[in-house]
Parts: sequence; C-alpha cells; structure tokens
Amino acid sequence: MTDFNEFGLSEPLMNSLNTMGFTAPTPIQAAAIPMALNGRDILGSAQTGTGKTGAFSIPMIEMLLRDETKTALVLTPTRELAKQVLDAIKSMIGNQQNMKTAFIIGGEPYGKQFAMLKKRPRIIVGTPGRINDHLDKKMMDLSNASFLVLDETDRMLDMGFGVQLERIKKHLPAERQTLLFSATMPQEIVQIAKKYLTNPERISMGETNIVAPKIKTEVMRIRHELKHDEMVKQLHERDGTVIIFVKTKYGTEKMAKRLREDGFTADALHGDLRQRKRDAVMRAYREKKFRILCATDIAARGLDVPHIEHVINHDLPQVAEDYIHRMGRTARAGADGSALCFISPADNRKWAEIEKLLGIKSNDNGGQKRSYNKGKGGKGKPFEKKGRWKKTGGPDGRSFEGKKRDDRNTSGDKKKSWGDKPRSNKSSEGGENKTWVKKKQWGDKPRSEGGQKKSWNDKPRSEGKPSGKKFGEAKSGGFKKKQWGDKPRSEGGQKKTWGDKPKSKSQGQGKPNFKGKPKPTQNRKRRDAA
Repeated sequence: MTDFNEFGLSEPLMNSLNTMGFTAPTPIQAAAIPMALNGRDILGSAQTGTGKTGAFSIPMIEMLLRDETKTALVLTPTRELAKQVLDAIKSMIGNQQNMKTAFIIGGEPYGKQFAMLKKRPRIIVGTPGRINDHLDKKMMDLSNASFLVLDETDRMLDMGFGVQLERIKKHLPAERQTLLFSATMPQEIVQIAKKYLTNPERISMGETNIVAPKIKTEVMRIRHELKHDEMVKQLHERDGTVIIFVKTKYGTEKMAKRLREDGFTADALHGDLRQRKRDAVMRAYREKKFRILCATDIAARGLDVPHIEHVINHDLPQVAEDYIHRMGRTARAGADGSALCFISPADNRKWAEIEKLLGIKSNDNGGQKRSYNKGKGGKGKPFEKKGRWKKTGGPDGRSFEGKKRDDRNTSGDKKKSWGDKPRSNKSSEGGENKTWVKKKQWGDKPRSEGGQKKSWNDKPRSEGKPSGKKFGEAKSGGFKKKQWGDKPRSEGGQKKTWGDKPKSKSQGQGKPNFKGKPKPTQNRKRRDAA
C-alpha cells in the first residue's frame, strides 16, 4: 500500500488525513491497517517514531464510523502519551459530531471526567489506574467496548499495570477486537498476548532492539562529578532543542535550576508535577519557549516532539529497554538526530546490559563513536586525572600538582598494591626510619606483655595466694576489662559459680542474687510456711 486511498476508508476520515498531511502510510501502517479493517487481532511491534499511533487509530475510527453502536477503549502507560494519542484521534475525527471522546487519566478532577462520561463517549483514552477507579464507582460502562487498544504494552507491564489490565478485562465483552502494540517484544508481551488476543496477526517492522540508524550516538566515559561541566560545554557546542534524561524527580528540578543559572532556558518534567503543570511544560516545550527539557523516564515513551534534535543521557536508565525509547525521542519521522551518553564508573553494569540488549560487544561499539576525557591515554583508560606534572628539583625531577593520591609512587620503587604493608621513604626526626604498626585484625588473638601467647578464653590467674584484690584487677596494678565468658569470683578469691545459692543472713542478707531479686527474710519464710 502506497496511498491511503487504497484502504477504502470513508470520506470524512480521508478528508481529515489529507488535512493532516497524511499522504503515504508508513510500513507499520501499511501492514496493520488492512488487517485491522478485516477484523483481525494484531500483535504489532516496531521502532519508536514509525507511526504506531496511526496504525491503530485509523482502523479504529473507521470501524466506529461503520457501526455507531460500538465504542472503543485505548489504554496507555502515561498521561503524556494518552494526551498525544487523544490529540491525534481528535484530528482524525475532524468535525464528526457523533464521535465524542473522553480523557480519563490520573491527576485530573473527577467531576470533569464524570461530565465527559455522562455524554456517552464513543472513544475513551486513559491510563489503567484511573479507568479502574471509574469502573469501581460504576461511572463507566464498557459493555459495548468492542474495540480495545493496548499501546506501549511493555511499558505498562514495567510500571506494574498487569493487575490493573486484568481488572479492566473483566468489564469488556468477550467478543471484541484487540490491537496490542509495543516498541519491544519481550517474553512477557507474548504471554499477555495469549490472554487478550484471539488468533492475532503478528506484525513486526525491523529490529525492535536497535537504535534508529539516523541517530548519531556518542558515548563519553566520565566521572560523575564532572558530568555537569562537560554537559554545559556540550550544550554550548550543539544547536537545537535538547532533552536531558535524569534518574530522579528531584534531579530534574535541580538540573533545570543549574542550567538556568548557567544562562540556558530549561524546565523539568516528572511524575510529581500536577497535570496542569505537566501540560503547561509540554505546551511551552512544543512551542519552543525554552530549549532544554530535563525529564525522568516518564518522557522516554511516546513523547512526540518533532523538533527534538539531541538526547543526552546524564544518567543511564534503570531498565535497559528504556535506552532504546530514550533514543527514539529524536530522529522522529525520518529526521536526523544525535545522542550523548555519559557513563560513570558506577554505570558500568547498566551499560553492559544495554550493550547486551543492542548486541554490541564490549570492544566494539557497533559503529557508535566513543569519546574519552584526556587522562592516562588510550582505550580502556578513560578517566581523567586531576592536576598536572611539572618539572622540579625533586628526586625524580618532577612532582604532581593537583588532587593528592595516596597510592602515587614517586620513589622509583615497585608500585604499591592495596594489600602491601605501607612503607615510608622518609626518616623520623631522630634519623631512624619510621616503622608502621600493623593494624590489629578482629581475628587476631591477644598476647600478654611478656610475649606469651594468651587466648581469649584463658582464666585470670593470681600470683600466689589471694591478694584480696577486687575481681578483674590486673596483676600489674591496672584493672582488666571483664570478658563475657569470664566466670565471676568472690572477693576472697574463692571461685563463685552462677548457680550458687545465696548465703545466710550473716553473709549478706538482703543483697540481690544474680537474678536481681531480693532474698526473702526469715519472717517472710515463717509467714509463707503458715
């Protein structure tokens, strides 16, 4: 199919597509639309930015135009993606008055959504959590929803919406058409497809675990504390709109503030923002009112801003698959784009997982450019030293200015490893070489002052007859620390065990025994006997 006219679409829909500038379908649209128009369930996967929204929206609208009794439900993982899908659907509907829509997402007032649902919308677009809320309140009826779309299903599963989808499924009719689309196709998607789809048509366009070929990717290994300064340098060298991915919500706010202090126009986008604020930020970003968007992975999926030219991974994603989706925010609809990834030593494991997903060997970046800071030099030694060497009159003719390094060797001796005992190449004031005392380990057994080996369980000994010293007093006049395993002794030197019974009144009546209870008096004994 090379033209939308070949699909046999209704005239109102064709007029809307022409107005939107849709002339030729993308590969995923050319493969999916005819199958969907024939009533087939579809399991589709393709790279981001290839037109998946049109691949399910066009046949959905056409089927609703053919049968006015049917309704449709579209589920997305995030609010931003739901808003984009709804905007695209509204543009395709055009002036069709009988095709009302409802936007059901979290963060919006319930009253406004109740009003939309009372108008009996034909198309409901929303997120699983808020859809379930309305189903529990009996404010939504899905008994006529004969058309179900699951968009970015892999992301919904990653966000823990599997249980929510199961609850929604119970309210849907058994006889329905389901279109499931995903940017990646892990085994979990195949399993869930068996629950929701009936004899689906499998459509896959290209590899889903590769970055778009028109994205020029640069990888820079750098210490974490140097990332910001290097990023500022890179932003000065690049032109165009930029999106920077940060790991935490607080990190996005902090980075946007620092960039504004550095003279850039920037704002933050994350899940803690109210929906009105999130909409305002995205509206301003699309209108190019600021250049840099600092975002969490909430913007990694489905964010369609055609003028994004650069993607910067300040922090690597927690899930390797999200790397592909981050890259997909640029080079949309066949345009060119670039990406920069900062990799600190703490990111090595995450980067290894990404390379495994992309099928890139550690010594081969698959055509991607590697860039390292100046430092020890050569591949495999990417981290930069702080400071510089200068010529002096020292023993080796030079010294190092900069950050002090405890493991730096300037004496010409063999390089010291961490396990070696420390040595000193300096002399003490008296001329004697300084020696180091070995640090006592937990497992070392203590020794006495005379050099005789003493174990921890040795019992204290006296020098002869009992001297009347208090328990625990050392032989040399000090006081020995009592160990938990030592047995108590009496003051006269006679050994006393824990199980000894308390002695008579003349030997300490009323003193607490070892259990902490006072000894009963003789009168109390007589009273108890009576």
